[in-house]
Amino acid sequence: MTRRRAAILVLEDGRTFHGEAYGSIGETFGEAVFNTGMTGYQETLTDPSYHRQVVVQTSPHIGNTGVNDADDESGRIWVAGYVVRDPARIGSNWRATGGLEDRLATEGVVGISGIDTRALTRHLRERGAMRVGISSVDDDPRGLLARVREAPQMVGADLSTQVTTEKPYVVSAEGEHRYTVAALDLGIKRNVPRRLAARGVTTHVLPAGSTIEELLATGADAVFFSPGPGDPATADGPVGLAREVLRRRIPLFGICFGSQILGRALGFGTYKLGYGHRGINQPVLDRLTGKVEVTSHNHGFAVQVPGAGAGAVVPDQVIETEFGGVEVSHVCLNDNVVEGLRARDVPAFTVQYHPEAAAGPRDADYLFDRFAELIEGRNQSEGRGPDRNTTEGGKDA
Repeated sequence: MTRRRAAILVLEDGRTFHGEAYGSIGETFGEAVFNTGMTGYQETLTDPSYHRQVVVQTSPHIGNTGVNDADDESGRIWVAGYVVRDPARIGSNWRATGGLEDRLATEGVVGISGIDTRALTRHLRERGAMRVGISSVDDDPRGLLARVREAPQMVGADLSTQVTTEKPYVVSAEGEHRYTVAALDLGIKRNVPRRLAARGVTTHVLPAGSTIEELLATGADAVFFSPGPGDPATADGPVGLAREVLRRRIPLFGICFGSQILGRALGFGTYKLGYGHRGINQPVLDRLTGKVEVTSHNHGFAVQVPGAGAGAVVPDQVIETEFGGVEVSHVCLNDNVVEGLRARDVPAFTVQYHPEAAAGPRDADYLFDRFAELIEGRNQSEGRGPDRNTTEGGKDA
C-alpha cells in the first residue's frame, strides 16, 4: 500500500496537527469550523455558505457513498479546505458516479486526513472558530502559522457577491403554477427553489446586487432572501433592499444569512457566534406551535435582539420596530440563539436554520407552506387570485 503524502494543519493560536494529504496537493487558508452531520458531506461541500471556510467533519468516516451528479447544492465545491479522520478507501453506492477524493482533487480542494478530529473539534469549541492553514507542500509549522495569521478574518468579510449568480435564471413550478417569487441569491442552495416548486411556485433567482425595480419586474408575489456566507454587518445593499420590500408590504421570507439581513432591516444588530451552528441535529423550539424540531444549521453569525445577550433566555415579547411589532418565533434550545423572527404588522418572517434541509432532516419543511400561506393571505386581502401566468424558458438551478 502506497503511503500518502504528509500534510500539516496549523490553527492561528499555534495548535498543530499532523496527518496525510487528502484531495488536492497544495496549501489553503480559511476559517476552521466543524460540522456535526453524519450524512450529507456532498451537500456540505457544495453549499456556498461555506465559502472561505475549512470544514472539519466530526463524523469519522467520510466518502463511504462516493459522489454523484444529483446531490450538489450548487455548481461547484465552495469549502476552502476539508478535514476528515478516516476517508473511505472505496465509495460504494448505486447512485455514485465517482469518488470523493477524486472530486476534491479535480476541483483543487486541499484537505487533510488521519488527524484526531475529535481533539480538533473540542479545541474549536473551547477556543472558538479561528483561522487555519493546511499544507501538503510545506512541513514547517512556524512558516505556515505566519501565513495563517496574515489570512483575512471572517468578521468584516463581504462574501455574498462572490457566490451569487452572474445573471438571473428561473426555476419553474411543478405542476400548476400558483405564485411567483423573486429570490435574492446571496448563496442560494438548489433545494430552496425545488421546495418552492413543489408548492406551485416559480422562482426567479436574481444576483445579490439586484434593485427593487429588478425584483418587481419579475411580477413577484413575494420575495425570498437566501442563505449565504460572510458577515451580515457588511451587507448594506441587501439590507436596504429588504427595507424597501418591507415598506411595500410584499411578503418576505429569509433563511440563514437572509434572516440576518431582515434582522438588520428591522433595526436589530448581528454578532459572531463563538463556534457557530453547523450540522443536521440542532434542536429548535417553534414558539408559535410549541413544537421542538431537529433542524439543519450552517451559520456563524446571529441576530441580536433587545434583552437577549449571549446565552441568555430570549424574551417572549413583542419588540417595537419601524415596521411595527416583531417577535422571536424560534429559539435554539442548545444556547438560546435567536433562530427566527416574525413581523406582526408586515408580511415577513425568517428562520436562521435550513428548512430546505439537504441532506435532512425535514422537520421544518412546513415553513415553505407557511410562506405560501403568507402569499395567499396577502393576495386575498388585496382581492387578487393566485398568479396563473406560466413562465417559459425556465431552467433548473
